[in-house]
Amino acid sequence: MKINAGDIVKADYEGRFESREVFDSSYHGDHSHPLEFEVGSGQVIRGFEDAVIGMEKGKEKEITIEAKDAYGEPNPEMTKDIPIEMIKGDKKPEVGMMLVMQSAQGHQIPAKIIKVDDKNVTIDLNHPLAGKKLIFKIKIIGINEGPSEDEHTHEH
Repeated sequence: MKINAGDIVKADYEGRFESREVFDSSYHGDHSHPLEFEVGSGQVIRGFEDAVIGMEKGKEKEITIEAKDAYGEPNPEMTKDIPIEMIKGDKKPEVGMMLVMQSAQGHQIPAKIIKVDDKNVTIDLNHPLAGKKLIFKIKIIGINEGPSEDEHTHEH
């Protein structure tokens, strides 16, 4: 069975940068925690979704996803200056430190400090993987693993 849009897929994966550094994986120690998603629903990045279409259970492939099909290019409008006194916590703000901001809707947004001066902290709200080319090894381990039609019980 080849994967099409609308299928529920389970996949093991390993994501690396061009430097070969692994940034994410479904493998944790001796166990796999596969990614499960509906193809075409936007639950994963477009390049990953496009790559699994046409694959079959048990098949593996390695793909390279350009930034535009992953997390996009960094948007300069996503950097903001905030007054240094608004940064709460025990540690003094430093460049490279990660903060968790909260949107008006209550969503948590990671932010990286990219500049600190006497009055302000400049934060970058771009996704940490924005602007990066990503390389994935993907192995399909399941497609639509619900009960098949002949396993259903029918009441008469």
